[in-house]
Amino acid sequence: MPILPATAIKELQDALGPKGWSMEAAILQGHNAEARGKFTGKAEMVLFPANTDEVAKCVVICAAHGIAIVPQGGNTGRCGGAVANGAEVILNLKRMNRVIEIDARDFTATVEAGAILKTIQDGARDRDLLFPLSLGAEGSCQIGGNLATNAGGLNVIRYGNTRDLVLGLEVVLPDGSVWNGLSKLRKDNTGYDLRDLFIGAEGTLGIITKATLKLFPRPKHIATAWVAVPTPDAALDLLALARRETGDGIAAFELICGFAHDMTVGHLPGLLAPLSAPADWYVLIELTSPRPKDDLDAVLTGLLATALENGLASDATLAQSEAQRANLWAIREGIPVAQGFEGGSIKHDVSVPVSKVPELLVRGISAAGDLIPGIRPCPFGHVGDGNIHFNFTQPLKMEKDAYLACWETLNRLIHDIVADLGGSISAEHGIGKLKLDELARYASPEKLKLLRTIKGAIDPDGILNPGKVVP
Repeated sequence: MPILPATAIKELQDALGPKGWSMEAAILQGHNAEARGKFTGKAEMVLFPANTDEVAKCVVICAAHGIAIVPQGGNTGRCGGAVANGAEVILNLKRMNRVIEIDARDFTATVEAGAILKTIQDGARDRDLLFPLSLGAEGSCQIGGNLATNAGGLNVIRYGNTRDLVLGLEVVLPDGSVWNGLSKLRKDNTGYDLRDLFIGAEGTLGIITKATLKLFPRPKHIATAWVAVPTPDAALDLLALARRETGDGIAAFELICGFAHDMTVGHLPGLLAPLSAPADWYVLIELTSPRPKDDLDAVLTGLLATALENGLASDATLAQSEAQRANLWAIREGIPVAQGFEGGSIKHDVSVPVSKVPELLVRGISAAGDLIPGIRPCPFGHVGDGNIHFNFTQPLKMEKDAYLACWETLNRLIHDIVADLGGSISAEHGIGKLKLDELARYASPEKLKLLRTIKGAIDPDGILNPGKVVP
């Protein structure tokens, strides 16, 4: 027996047409599944509006019947932000997937929220431009989801988070009205920045339907190196040296622990170890330039020579072909998949001031080892912007279920250290359901009051994605 009112179902079906909805079990199964497997949705209906007007109609109908809406993009999130219960409906924007315009004079792309990130990247590339947001799920994630979670990714050190790449938005509000803030303006000081209210809000304040994004000159030259470093402290010194020596040339600066490297090369087919001797820590450095005559290989070679001379690196290799570069990035991007071959994994997406990354790693690894003897730390990530995926793999002699039962205890331990260092418990994956209680614990009373005030003012009836983000 459906939980949703029959009259509401009929109104939604009529508003969207036969292609605009589904209640089929096989289709619902995919939309109710969560990427990490920690949450399972129970939605009985998923909506597929084809345009902004249809999104607005859905919101009006659902509001009239007291039905909450859970906006969903590519469903690649890790925090349960797109999971719905049986009394809620999922609204997926995959039919709204157009790249509406690429403006080579304004350096902008205007897109619908359901556009796949890779499609936007390719569209920009075809016009000799760059949309720099890049992350592991870029072949399936939707830009609306990237906006809703303020995704980070690989190029934050150079270009910033998703928030920094947005000029304007179109948003359907909880009463079904549409805010048209789809602007190409680089400067606009006319009151509160409404755009930023919706970026990172995970669909709790409005449903993003379109966006105007910043584009940049496409890199004409790329230089990539894999570097063995003695410690995370040395990695930070190398980062500082690289920033001084290359200016704005650094596009990515990734820290990878030795265990993550060994695991990925060992488990994933076709990957080659970049260096002959093992190391405890590695850095992946990438420089880019839109200037075709720049010799970044020479710049990077000089940087690495200085690093070796000063003891900041023990070995290094410079990619000599696109295939070699792809191999380096495949090692970095393959870590989450490779972890699955080693058993259970407890993961943290945290950030601290860049200078505090070494202390976070030392304290976190020590504390985790005291809590769970034999635990295998697997930290990696965007050290250039202080974002570490502080993952831990189960001990070799411990059962997976027993290990995963320690999830909350280990979370609290790591998050306490992060908070002590002035960091954040969510760097780029959002809050969703997963970190709701953690946010309530670590956020200040003033911040919590403001979050609740904003939610109550914009969505007083709790129609949009209830139980997410705001404790």
